[in-house]
Order: sequence, then structure tokens, then C-alpha cells
Amino acid sequence: MLVFLVGMMGSGKSTLGRQLAQMLGYTFIDLDEYIEQREQKTIPAIFADQGENTFRQKERDALQAVVQEYADAVVATGGGTPCFFDNINFMNQQGKTVFLAVPPEAIVRRLTVTDLNTRPLLAGKSEAEITSFMVKTLAHRVWFYQQAKYTAEGAAITASQLAQLLNQ
Repeated sequence: MLVFLVGMMGSGKSTLGRQLAQMLGYTFIDLDEYIEQREQKTIPAIFADQGENTFRQKERDALQAVVQEYADAVVATGGGTPCFFDNINFMNQQGKTVFLAVPPEAIVRRLTVTDLNTRPLLAGKSEAEITSFMVKTLAHRVWFYQQAKYTAEGAAITASQLAQLLNQ
């Protein structure tokens, strides 16, 4: 079974994904890391050198490759992955999708203590700008996220809760 975690950057997709994969005995795949390995470039470098449109196509190609390569995996998608092409429909057809619905203020708290230069859409922004970006971006993306088969809500979601949700 493939499990795709979707939600805003900073919602815990990678952290919870690693823990969930370990609990299930599955492979963990961080889609951004997968892209970086395939492209031999960092995500910020792809954005800077080739732009967001090219990155989104590479992201789509990587998503399709992961589905072909793995049978049992937990995939932490990029925050925008479900919002481009027909990616959310593709993921719903290929496995179980879970929207990590974390409040924007909790995401901002988490992100402001990380290296924002690793996140091309946030690099160089102040906390107020990050908050504004999160609210606006979530408003645009939530329609896609809500198409996930499952939703886990709150700022303190655990891998155990995700495992229980997937077994319903």
C-alpha cells in the first residue's frame, strides 16, 4: 500500500512520514529528497535555475516514478504537489492520501526556527510575511488538500493516530 501525506510545508509530513513508515514496516520517501537525488540539484537550485513550472513537472515525474518503484511506502509530498496537474487524483487512485490539517499559526512557529533558505517560497521572508504567505497559500491549496481520503487535524498529530486513521 502507498500512503501519501499532503499538507502545507511545516505540517509534519516528513517527520510523521518517517515515524509512520517505521511503524508499518514500509519504505519512507520524502518526495523533495527523491527529486534532489534524481536531479543532482537541490530544490532551491532547481527553482532558481529553471523556475517553478519546471520544478512542478519534475515533481510530477518523480511522483509517477515513486509509484512505479515502490509497493509499500509512505510518501511525504511537497506542499504544492497535490495542487498541480492531476496529482491529487493520481495519488488517490494509487493509494491512501492523508491531509495533515495543521493550523497556520502552528506551522509558522515550526518554520521560523528552521533554515528558511531550504524552502524557496519562504527564503528571505520575515515572520509576518511568512504568516501572510501561509494564510494565502493555504486558502488556495485547501481545496486540493481536502480531496485526500483522510484528514488528521491539529497541531499535535502523531504517527499512531495516522496509523489508526488508515485502518478505519
